[in-house]
Amino acid sequence: MTTRSRVWNKKRILVTGGAGFIGSRLVNELTKWGAEVSVIDNLWRGNIDNLKDRKGAFMIDMERQFIQADLADYEACLVLIKSFDLVYHLADIVAGINYVFGHESFIFNRNVLINTNTLNACINNGIRDYIYVGTACSYPKHLQMRDGIVQLKESQTYPAEPESAYGWSKLMGEYEALLAEKEGRIRLGLLRFHNVYGPGSVYSAEMSQVIPSLIRKAINYPREPFIVFGNGSQYRDFVYIDDIIEALLLVAEKGIGRGLIQIGTEKPVTISEVAETVVTVSGKQIPIVFDESGPTGDRGRIADCALAREVLGWKPKTDFRRGIENLYGWIAEKIREVEAKS
Repeated sequence: MTTRSRVWNKKRILVTGGAGFIGSRLVNELTKWGAEVSVIDNLWRGNIDNLKDRKGAFMIDMERQFIQADLADYEACLVLIKSFDLVYHLADIVAGINYVFGHESFIFNRNVLINTNTLNACINNGIRDYIYVGTACSYPKHLQMRDGIVQLKESQTYPAEPESAYGWSKLMGEYEALLAEKEGRIRLGLLRFHNVYGPGSVYSAEMSQVIPSLIRKAINYPREPFIVFGNGSQYRDFVYIDDIIEALLLVAEKGIGRGLIQIGTEKPVTISEVAETVVTVSGKQIPIVFDESGPTGDRGRIADCALAREVLGWKPKTDFRRGIENLYGWIAEKIREVEAKS
């Protein structure tokens, strides 16, 4: 038995949001290492099919280990979040930039409820370890509006000034978890992700974020116009899903009690570069059209991953072009499956 197998074998794990993009991949990985994994998801953005393996079989016992529930209901949380060794809290309300800025009060309210309810259910039911996942959207807005490339450290979180209600809501979840850890009420692992992409991403017009959205548009072109929101100069730190899953395992193995650790690649990629890469991978002659009429978000940020390297021994392994190719192939296959059924 390997060292990792010894860590995870028979460990009772709950993954909130476990039918989502990141959560389902984490469930798959944990079950490989022998963990007994349960999932809570309200299926607002998650999908039952995400919990199937490549052969179409469910990764967990859906009758015993899958619970469809709303974590905004505290009484439900108290009943359902118990008897676990560790809880990964991945559930939140998020979508593409238009949705985020068009539903700010809803997003803030629901995420604050989800975060506080999950944490306090863990504490009140004696769960020992809690892993909370935050977002780079929680960094102060003014830091992300500077000229040049802005590389952010965990210590630059305060004074707080996130641009969006989503960023505020996720920051409040971090802050409350840190208070509970400080008071000795729970052991905490705390990650902050930059922009995650890869197979499993939501790619619908209503809910998708920039990379899967542009890939969907390229696949559907010319039936769907290839429009990029903003002027293309915004940049982000895009992290592939496989690298994210490794960080999630490592924070439980090495990062409990070690404070906030952000996960990124330290490499800036502009939205123009994303669009150009997607067009290249598509093999089509697609004109890129920029629409500056809507929200564009922060100008940009990338991670300083010194703590991830030092504490977790983590580093990204997936090349951006290869990641885009993998996601393009996955979305193209899903679209073909949908069209074949219609």
